[in-house]
Amino acid sequence: MIHNLSYRAFVYGTENEEKVREALSALLPTAQPLKEITEGYHKNQVIILQGKITKKREIKDFLEKLQTLTPSAKKKILTELEGRMDVRGNLFLRFDKQRAYLGDLLLVEHGDALHLKLKIAAYPARKEEALKVARQIFKE
Repeated sequence: MIHNLSYRAFVYGTENEEKVREALSALLPTAQPLKEITEGYHKNQVIILQGKITKKREIKDFLEKLQTLTPSAKKKILTELEGRMDVRGNLFLRFDKQRAYLGDLLLVEHGDALHLKLKIAAYPARKEEALKVARQIFKE
């Protein structure tokens, strides 16, 4: 259902990098993010933790975790599916960092989140086909 899963999290100056890593691990236990240090808009240090998961077992574990989303969260994703997917069949989701740190999945819209890009396995690789597969993932 999913070819691969890319993830990214920003660690701002007011945040603890280890806690953001733990939040990422709660969502993706096998994540081994690469660390990049960059500069923010106000010349402050920003750490970017990012990586990609390609192993089928790890992706399957993540899909099982997605099933713990509340029915209303799944419905929200289904309703917004077209807007959350690009023409290449990539599905974009964001989860609250603080809630993930506590072991809870909460879908959010803001940028200060754990960012996920799921490459949906669809043949042919078109948005319409990827939407069909994604609907199967989030159906009740």
